[in-house]
Amino acid sequence: MDALLPKEEFIANKIHIIRDQKVILDTDLAELYGVETKALKQQVRRNIERFPEDFMFELTREEFNDLRSQFVTSSWGGSRYLPMAFTEQGVAMISGILRSPVAIQVNIQIMRVFVKMRNLITKYIELRKKIEALENNALEQNEKIINIYEIIKELIEPRYKNRKPIGYRIQERHAKYIIRNKRDN
Repeated sequence: MDALLPKEEFIANKIHIIRDQKVILDTDLAELYGVETKALKQQVRRNIERFPEDFMFELTREEFNDLRSQFVTSSWGGSRYLPMAFTEQGVAMISGILRSPVAIQVNIQIMRVFVKMRNLITKYIELRKKIEALENNALEQNEKIINIYEIIKELIEPRYKNRKPIGYRIQERHAKYIIRNKRDN
């Protein structure tokens, strides 16, 4: 039976992002479950109370045209009705209305793909946060290193070369100093 089930990569390619949600279209679900799209839609309409807006929605004409243009399909033929888009919860709910053993196994695989995608997105977000933290830390470290270089540069070569020294200056050429200095020795 496992040989008849679709591969996870095949299922992942059927997942689209529409209205900022990961969804599978009714035609793709029907293909995965091995039923006609018409039969799938009929079962959903008979059990519409199980499919609130966050579980399933019909695409608008504009969304459908945008989606069709992405797949470069012809404008003739196909369904006369707008496709239904099922979120992860909607796909889970379908398992309650399609009760064949194949539908149950396919549903399990679809759920696994959704979970893997969610985990990948979570890992991506965590990775992005870590990279941003490293960038911020690098900026702080760069500023500190630049300050250290500026201090070293100032010590090696002061900005003000012809500056009067601060404090008292002993004049060694002064006669009184030389005499006192000789007496002390």
